[in-house]
Amino acid sequence: MGAWLVACGTKTIEVWKTEDGCYEHYTTLAPSRSGVQPGDQILSGLICNMPTYLNKILVARLDGTTEIWNISTGRCVYAIAPPKVTSGAVTALQPTPALSVVAVAYADGSLVIHDIEHDEAILSFHQSSFPITSITFRTDCLGAGEDGREDGVMATASVNSGDVTFWDLNSGGRVAGKLRAAHETTRNRGSGITKIEFLPNQAVLVSTGLDNALRSWIFDHTPFSPVPRILHARSGHGGPVTTLDFLPTSSDGSDAASKWLLSASQARDLWGFSLRRDGQSSELSQGNVKHKAKKRGHLHDTSSTLENLKAPPVTMIASTLNRDGGMGASSGPIWQNVKRSSAEESSMTGWESVVTAHENDNIARTWFWGRKRAGRWTLKTGDSKPVSSIAMTACGTFAIVGSSGGSIDMYNLQSGMHRRKFPPKLTPAEVKQVRLRQLRSDTEMANRGHHGSVSGITVDALNQSMVSCSLDGSIRFWDFATGLQTHQLIAASYAPTALRYNAPSGLISLACDDLCIRVLDIETKKKVREFWGCRGQIDDHCFSHDGRWIVSCAKDSVIRVFDLATGHLIDAFKTAACTSLSFSSTGEYLATAHADSIGINIWNNITLFRHVSSRQIDEQTGIIDLTDSAIFNSKPMLAIEDSIADDQLLEVESTNELEQLNHDLLTLSLVPKSRWQTLLHLDDVRERNKPIEPPKAPSKAPFFLSSALTTTSQRKTLEDDTNNAVTLAERSRITKLQNSVQTRESDFSNLLARFSTSLDPDATDVISHLSSLSPSQMDLEIRTLTVSEMVPFVNALTARLQLKRDFELINSFMACFLRMHGDVVQEEDEEAEGGQLKAAMRRWDRAMRTEEERLGQLIGYCKGVIDFLRSSR
Repeated sequence: MGAWLVACGTKTIEVWKTEDGCYEHYTTLAPSRSGVQPGDQILSGLICNMPTYLNKILVARLDGTTEIWNISTGRCVYAIAPPKVTSGAVTALQPTPALSVVAVAYADGSLVIHDIEHDEAILSFHQSSFPITSITFRTDCLGAGEDGREDGVMATASVNSGDVTFWDLNSGGRVAGKLRAAHETTRNRGSGITKIEFLPNQAVLVSTGLDNALRSWIFDHTPFSPVPRILHARSGHGGPVTTLDFLPTSSDGSDAASKWLLSASQARDLWGFSLRRDGQSSELSQGNVKHKAKKRGHLHDTSSTLENLKAPPVTMIASTLNRDGGMGASSGPIWQNVKRSSAEESSMTGWESVVTAHENDNIARTWFWGRKRAGRWTLKTGDSKPVSSIAMTACGTFAIVGSSGGSIDMYNLQSGMHRRKFPPKLTPAEVKQVRLRQLRSDTEMANRGHHGSVSGITVDALNQSMVSCSLDGSIRFWDFATGLQTHQLIAASYAPTALRYNAPSGLISLACDDLCIRVLDIETKKKVREFWGCRGQIDDHCFSHDGRWIVSCAKDSVIRVFDLATGHLIDAFKTAACTSLSFSSTGEYLATAHADSIGINIWNNITLFRHVSSRQIDEQTGIIDLTDSAIFNSKPMLAIEDSIADDQLLEVESTNELEQLNHDLLTLSLVPKSRWQTLLHLDDVRERNKPIEPPKAPSKAPFFLSSALTTTSQRKTLEDDTNNAVTLAERSRITKLQNSVQTRESDFSNLLARFSTSLDPDATDVISHLSSLSPSQMDLEIRTLTVSEMVPFVNALTARLQLKRDFELINSFMACFLRMHGDVVQEEDEEAEGGQLKAAMRRWDRAMRTEEERLGQLIGYCKGVIDFLRSSR
């Protein structure tokens, strides 16, 4: 309202006024509480302002009264009484295009168009089904009358219904039409239309509802229709999200499909969201649900909803795109198990690529991803118990269904036919053998499948083996071709509740009811890692795209990231209770779903943009709080950034002080590779950096600018100044060089002298001093060595080599030394007193040959073992 900002609560009205672009609290309006108990609500929370009414607002009360307040003076000017004592609270308040006229709706379903100036009702309507909660008026002066050329259209909606009613206000008013099921409704959750609004001077109506949808509707003028048709729509899940799954990469290896996120919710819908373009997001169709409801007579029945005609809520999703046919895939009746296409045709066009399990349902359903619609097949469990887990093979041909009773069945997705049970059915002869073995051993029954709910299934990338786990504590490995069990692991103290598989690493992870995540190698059947730290039941977990991390969420509302290589907890942050998560196949995004939330959170992988410390964090103090109370405070986020930077600095500082892990290990230095490589090729770098041609004299300046080259005297003066500057610069360079030499003599020479006279020689100080210099300074130190300093220098490098430390750095120093002083070594007379330099070089040569032979033997041994393992034997 111009300079005013007004907010209405259930007891008071707060008013702010802007001054110099900043809002300041002006006053608090307290309506009368006569006849109301202390602490009870008196306002319905609805306010509006009337055009041309200066500083006036209309306030709706729970007793049906509409008050007019002057916010400038803070006084109640007038009160409009309800039409009846039993009208109830005001549920909607909206000014009309006509001046001084307002539409007021009441809880009993009645609506009154009231003239404020004369305080009288102009029109009165009654809608007995639901109270009206939203009112809007069309302002383009069309839409009413028999041909739609008159003014006077009003639209009403209710939060308890998904219908929009259109009124013709001419000749006493009448219902012109109804837009049925504009938004979906349900009996289990809040539903209906929350707000409708006509766009100014347009034949377009915008509606939004509790089904998480925003839709625009347009009216047709030729032929005229009082009920609009859909124009645009944006929507999402209508209920809390239950499960998430990123689509894998396509069969050609491209990551175009990894931008798609499959998600399902308690609203019985399955959505495909695009992370690159929101306009491509869509719900996978389950058929024309509205047509089915109309055919059965349920479209206008308030006791049933469209949701009842959909499949039960999805609890698990499995997908692969290797046999997805896109829009050209052969289709048929939805979930009718009717085969219309031949095997040859379907093999050319592809078939279903998504399989879902549903809540308390004994059948799994297939979906066409390319066609964004439901598939042809329903996959029933072998024991008719509810589906508890599903999986698809990497080739996209088979789907495996596990039940809560322990049965595992495999179906062919091309034909929809049942192919195998795990374990397979026994012949009469095999039954007799099993019974005989049961008499001899009590453990034979364990080889005949799971006895509890199957909590996880996966198949390796080559369709050679299948792994399943159950709540009975067993983990079974099956031969995929025969269906026979090849290995089993029995857990006595825990039961696996979920199973995940990472194909690149060949690892499977098991979330267990003892709050631990265990990682197994699918080839060796051995346990690789155990991750502890979750403080509640593990709701979901997944591998990262490269198999380096495991991300988990638990009942303690903390999302944890574990590093597989080190077994450490490297990241943890607290959010609203997370129920499902999924990592994209490109490693860019992590998607999380949270309890009682219809939204999906997308997290960027920060390691793709910068280096992040992978050190272990403390399980108590290292958890970052990202809940609602912390997100809107900028200080914690700044502290997080500072802590990351501090961690990186601390890590670098601590790495420089790391000791050698073992004296038998050859250790490299921490000096950047570019520095010691530049030292080896410093002459080439200097040659390359020389100017190609001598500097040219400046060109003659334009006539309108003063130039130092215009006269001979000025030119001579400029040359004298230049020569003086060059002389001063040369003197300064010589002075600096002398200072540098003095510094060298006081630092590097002293270190070499101390090393040569020490009883227990330690070359750490000498090497550390050289490694801290720049490549040009290193070159200068080695180039200016005196003859007496050469022997301690070579001995220092030999001592460091014998310790197996800084291997590449000391070899660079020796190569640089020989290049600069090789002639001195060759010319030295061994018989003379100064033959110590060649003796030092021989000690270096013996140490170097010993280390080379040792490394050659180790590398040859490793190469031979690897070649043997890679051979066909």
